[in-house]
Amino acid sequence: MALNDVSYFGIRHHGPGSADSLVQALQELKPVAVLIEGPADASALLPLLARPEMQPPVALLCYPEDDPASTSFWPFAEFSPEYQAALWAVGNNAALRFIDLPSSARAAPVDDAENADAGEEEPSAGNETAPHLRDPIGTLAQAAGYEDGESWWSDIIEQNPQPGPIFAAISDAMTTLRDGEGPLAAFEARREAHMRLEITAARKEFEGPVAVVCGAWHVPALQATRPQKEDQALLKGLARRKSMMTWAPWTGPRLALGFGYGAGVVAPGWCKHLWRTRGRHDAATLWLAMIAAVLRAKGHMVSTASLIEAERLARTLAAIRERPKPGFEELRDAAIAALFNGEALLWALVEAELLLGADVGEIPPDTPLAPLIEDLQRNQKTARLKPEALERELSVDLRSESGLFRSTLLHRLNVLGVHWGKLTDSGRSRGTFRERWMLSWEPEYAVRLVENLVYGPTIEKAANGRLIQMIGAATSLDAMAALVQGAITANLSEASAAGLVALEERAARSSECLEILASVPPLADIIRYGEARKTQTVRLSGLLERLIIEGGIALAYAARDLDAQASTTLVGAMRKADEAISLVEPGQDVLDAWRNGLAAVLDGSRSTALVAGCAAHLLYEAGHLSADAATGLIARRLSPGTPVAEAAGFFEGFFSTAGQRLIYDEGLRGAVDAWLKSLDEDAFIAHLPLLRRVFSHLDAMERRRLIEAVLGRARRLPAGLTPTPDGGEAWRRHLERLGPLLMGENGDG
Repeated sequence: MALNDVSYFGIRHHGPGSADSLVQALQELKPVAVLIEGPADASALLPLLARPEMQPPVALLCYPEDDPASTSFWPFAEFSPEYQAALWAVGNNAALRFIDLPSSARAAPVDDAENADAGEEEPSAGNETAPHLRDPIGTLAQAAGYEDGESWWSDIIEQNPQPGPIFAAISDAMTTLRDGEGPLAAFEARREAHMRLEITAARKEFEGPVAVVCGAWHVPALQATRPQKEDQALLKGLARRKSMMTWAPWTGPRLALGFGYGAGVVAPGWCKHLWRTRGRHDAATLWLAMIAAVLRAKGHMVSTASLIEAERLARTLAAIRERPKPGFEELRDAAIAALFNGEALLWALVEAELLLGADVGEIPPDTPLAPLIEDLQRNQKTARLKPEALERELSVDLRSESGLFRSTLLHRLNVLGVHWGKLTDSGRSRGTFRERWMLSWEPEYAVRLVENLVYGPTIEKAANGRLIQMIGAATSLDAMAALVQGAITANLSEASAAGLVALEERAARSSECLEILASVPPLADIIRYGEARKTQTVRLSGLLERLIIEGGIALAYAARDLDAQASTTLVGAMRKADEAISLVEPGQDVLDAWRNGLAAVLDGSRSTALVAGCAAHLLYEAGHLSADAATGLIARRLSPGTPVAEAAGFFEGFFSTAGQRLIYDEGLRGAVDAWLKSLDEDAFIAHLPLLRRVFSHLDAMERRRLIEAVLGRARRLPAGLTPTPDGGEAWRRHLERLGPLLMGENGDG
């Protein structure tokens, strides 16, 4: 076969104009074989693209069997020239192959690492170049007087109504550009050598025209005549690894530049529109109508007259800018002017929906899958849970085998970063045997499963492996405790065992009070509610008791001389730990150790006032501080001799979660009342935000009852006075009256 029996079509990856021109060219050429730039060892999967069940966007996933985390992706959209070439080949009974370096050889040797992208991203023909080369399309655009390559390519290829022999012109332009380039990096040279050898083999194998579809930059190199021995020498000794390959659903946003795999599609929604309106004269009108539809759905009024004006403006802008017809920029600028009243910021209302889209691909059910995806499908079938894109609620009863299985599966997937289900009642319905989930399947979850193959071939093994690694990397006791809680909740025995060992070792070395206190709640949750998952908690109970005792000992030292942020953090940890301790009801000696620690904080001369107030409240609620003792304590800590800032800190620490106590406890209320009376006017006003913060936990009825208690004999509010949670005029009027009352001018308080 002569050399001119091979036709080269230099395309822009994911370019709708390239795809349209390519389909027309293939129809004219009618090749017997279509060769496409892509991993040669995945050729057997190419015909699946033409299956009716295959709905793009989809991606070819290739990963080394011994390193699944090194997954390479080749995305295909409806408007991708490679996808349309595959459809044409299958529909016309032409042979169909990939010709680029196989995925098994794309991991470059160490000395070439700086020149290779290891196959993680295919360069786009729009900027079709390896990382070390300049942008060829940008160079052509500058020569034509354009500011950027995107606009030039759009006019010449994507929207040119009369492109002419465009592929020959692209070949000539790229030849000129490459003549000025230096030698290729080794990885790129190997890629082109492999493609040349594949083309030569196809010429010998087939009788008839052969079509080569590749990125525009490669065309001159593939057309060049080079001795086969030179190309074979370039590929000699190339490392190969056994690879696994499959198709996976993709999404429109993941096609976009900067979203996951950088496929080079700045606006997939716009490209899809160009493809579907190819050959039509009303493409601009339809795009503006789509903008209007999105705006109207968001509650914005858009008139037909405004749409007509936007279209006229877009055509005028195109003429002024000497473009063949309105492009994306003209339509955007016209929409902002005529539909958004010149408010460019409003473009963000439609940008994501129009430009990125929400397309989700589908693959045939008999597609060969990665082991983790296969295991997920088996588990989904057993659990009778079908993946759906729309959100739906799921309630599971942990006392039934089916409910426990569903819960375990969803928790294990969360460990792997596959958040198919999200708990909606976490922290609210603890203590029951029921969980409520919100399910919503995202197509990229298949990619995350492939990435987790490094940890194991099944959901259970991979989740165990990933958690064990995370536990090993945890740097704090509380983080480790949370991971152990996750392991036990997901019924991961290996990770649970490894986590308990690591937790015990870390606890033996830890003296950081905050770290110890933060580890108590997750461990207490496991012990208190472990029976729902048949968890063995004896070993955990002993560890938790040790941590509570150590936390109590460390507390007095941790409370000393803290700044505002540190004291607030410690108070939060103390409250959560105390709640968890009450939950598990440990032995009296453990409780005494904890409460002794609180007492040491309360009595410590260097304890920060906010923390001391919190300790006093916790002791009071536990019955270790009597009502009389608490009243006396409040009176002393809020006495006129105490600096106002310290008194305010103690007040907030005690009452920030116990404001309702002032309704029922006359002694406490009297002590607070006396403190407020002692403040001068400026200090009282300065502390109003503190009072507001403390009482923000009270609902409207509790506020009313507190005011009635403060007003004493009146027992009801003045006419028209209605306290509201967010303040307002009524509340301000109340404060105006409350001030004199508290100062003793109109009553005894």
